[in-house]
Amino acid sequence: MIDSSTDEDEVLTPSCFSLVLASGSTIRQTLLRNSGVAFTVRTQPVDESLYKKEGRQAGDSAASVALRLAAAKAQAVSREAGQRDALIIGADQMLSCEGDWFDKPASSLSARAQLSHLKGKSHFLHSAVVLCRRGEVVWSHVEEPRLEMRDFSDAFLDAYLETEGEACLTSVGAYRLEGPGIQLFSRIEGDYSAILGLPLLPLFAALRSLGMLVG
Repeated sequence: MIDSSTDEDEVLTPSCFSLVLASGSTIRQTLLRNSGVAFTVRTQPVDESLYKKEGRQAGDSAASVALRLAAAKAQAVSREAGQRDALIIGADQMLSCEGDWFDKPASSLSARAQLSHLKGKSHFLHSAVVLCRRGEVVWSHVEEPRLEMRDFSDAFLDAYLETEGEACLTSVGAYRLEGPGIQLFSRIEGDYSAILGLPLLPLFAALRSLGMLVG
């Protein structure tokens, strides 16, 4: 379990309100923190492989599975003692390409295989976010940015993997758009924050509608 707090100078969230991000993702925390929203971080383990297996067996879409995972992560934190009245942000992201789903690569070899499969093709990032209170989801949203990888050379791939090292193992696509991974692409369609795993604009609109952000 992770438990951390943001800096005290973030003033755009009413001080009387408890907002919790149920994600250990550094980039999600940075996106939210840089936007000026005050929050804490708490996580509880969720068996993602089980949700993905069940989703596959049921013929569900990657977007549906991403939503269920986001909800499960938020609900797990919401059920903790002391968190019942907090508003919990849950988020998850799935990657699909021509019907195949991809997870974070476990090694540089699997990252190479994944990027080789994706190159020259378009894929989708299914970025889900939910708000949960007292164990119940009160709002949910999915964005599905489309990204097209260029047909890069093996020499470029070698150089990219060497430059990124283990950093390419931290994302579902084996790339970081905020880093050298941007060079893998020929075209990107979609909101930048959604690509990074937390669709901020719809999230902020929902928080304002709930009176949790200054209007």
